[in-house]
Amino acid sequence: MLYSLAAVGPSVPVAPVDGEPLWVWGATIAGLAVIFAVDLWIARHPREVSMRDAGRGVAIYVGLAVLFAAGLMLFGGQQKATAFVAGYVTEYSLSVDNLFVFLLIMTAFAVPKAFQHRVLLVGIVIALVMRGGFILAGSAVITRFSWVFYLFGAFLVITAVKVCLEKSGDDEEFSENALLRLVRRVVPVTETYRGAKLTVRENGRRWITPMLMVMIAIGLTDLLFALDSIPAIFGLTKDPYIVFTANAFALLGLRQLYFLLGGLLSRLVYLQYGLGVILAFIGVKLVLEALHTNTVPFVNDGQPVPVPLIGIELSLGVIVGVLAVTTVASLLRTRHARDRDLEQV
Repeated sequence: MLYSLAAVGPSVPVAPVDGEPLWVWGATIAGLAVIFAVDLWIARHPREVSMRDAGRGVAIYVGLAVLFAAGLMLFGGQQKATAFVAGYVTEYSLSVDNLFVFLLIMTAFAVPKAFQHRVLLVGIVIALVMRGGFILAGSAVITRFSWVFYLFGAFLVITAVKVCLEKSGDDEEFSENALLRLVRRVVPVTETYRGAKLTVRENGRRWITPMLMVMIAIGLTDLLFALDSIPAIFGLTKDPYIVFTANAFALLGLRQLYFLLGGLLSRLVYLQYGLGVILAFIGVKLVLEALHTNTVPFVNDGQPVPVPLIGIELSLGVIVGVLAVTTVASLLRTRHARDRDLEQV
């Protein structure tokens, strides 16, 4: 892809990465822009998204990801395709956790259901642009400093423990961050929505509407979630093109997933534990790779440590398996609780 893995050692279990031509990046970004433009055009008229529409949307975007993976398999080989699928599944599953917070934000800003699709669309575009910057920065750091794998791995393991220990977000409330409070101090914000308008001019002044505020909140919130999801996918593949496209396709289908899951989110009671296991697994994988290509002087005198490595195929199997187990266990748990409540009635 865009860089050589020589900087992180010759034994990294990833095939040599050839530079992606600029036209490939350009065509990919242009294709994503067209998809977003079509989606925005479809959402030009405010309307409430039905379960049928959401299910159709999820199917379409998952289908697009499958087609992209097939294209990678055809033109780039099995390893790239497998890395994309593993990264896509990881990012998509981690993004499900975002939906809890998105729901809190929508509730806090009292976003009308007819406008929620557009809010999510624009907010996610903002998030994707910012994630692109994260990915470029991460790729540059990894290229020059292989020891950063130790930091990424430790961060993911710590995050995994935190995710598993934190309480369910059902009783949480959304509070505006410093940037949103600064915006309110600098620019006047209308008390109520003005349709789908982001700004209005009233009484000789330019005002912004809650519609713009909630879009900014969605974008910034997703950026915070990227602090663990970006290192996680770099733990699966060091290829910035795969990292970017996996993030893009995961974010593309996130809006429809939000409407499709709806009340089902509260039934995924073991989801946080599954995500914690995935993050810890990838964290350990990163540390093993860092040891295998070690150049840090105080670790084994700066020499590589002969530790076993985890291949991308095994990583994909673990990720899918953990998600399947936690989803089934969650649904069985909530079903049992519901049946018990009915018996007591």
